[in-house]
Amino acid sequence: MIRVVIVDDDRLVTESLKTILEASEEITVTGTGHSASEAVSLFLQERPDVLLSDIRMGESTGIQAAKEILRQVPDAVILLLTTFSDDDYIREALELGVKGYLIKQNLSAIVPAIRAVSNGQSVFGTEIVGKLNEFIHQPSSSSEKPKCIELSEREEAILLAVANGKNNKEIAQSLFLSEGTVRNYISQLLDKCQVRDRTQLAIFYYQEYQ
Repeated sequence: MIRVVIVDDDRLVTESLKTILEASEEITVTGTGHSASEAVSLFLQERPDVLLSDIRMGESTGIQAAKEILRQVPDAVILLLTTFSDDDYIREALELGVKGYLIKQNLSAIVPAIRAVSNGQSVFGTEIVGKLNEFIHQPSSSSEKPKCIELSEREEAILLAVANGKNNKEIAQSLFLSEGTVRNYISQLLDKCQVRDRTQLAIFYYQEYQ
C-alpha cells in the first residue's frame, strides 16, 4: 500500500484528490493539509511514501516546503501539483530533486504518477517535458555543472536507463544484472557525478549527452 499525504490550500481540491487516490486499492491517504508549514509537519509526522503538494499556497509555496523536507529527509519522495506551468518553479523543483511535477488539470495522470515515483522513477507531465530541453541547458542557479569522470560502458548504459525513467528492476532485466548490482552502479554514478539522486542523474545525462 502506498501511503500519501496531500497538501493544497483549496480544501475542496484536497478532498477531491483524496477521493481520487483512495479509489485506487493500492493507495491510502494518511493525512491532508492546506499550507506549506502543514506540508512539512505532516511529512515529518506521517513519513508517507509520497507527499503530493500544491505549489502556490498563500504566502509560502510547495517548493519552500519541499526544500525544508529534503533538508531534513534527503530521500523524501515529493510530487508537486500545480495549475501553473512556470519555468522558474520547474527549474527549482529539478534542482531540489523533487520526483515529479504535474499540471493539476491532468487528473488521470496523478495515480500513475504516484505509483511511478513510489517505485523510484521521476515523473513530469507532458507540459513540463516539452520545456525540459529548453531550460535544462540554460545556466542554472547552481555555480557549476557537475562532471562525471571515466564512466564505463556499463555505467553509461545505466545512466541512459535512469534518464529514460526506468526503475532498478527494469534496468536489471534489460541489462541482465541483479537489482543489487544495479543499485551499486547507481550509487557509484551518484558519487562520480556528484549529484544527490536519480532525478539529478537524469538532468546530468541531458546536459552532457544531448
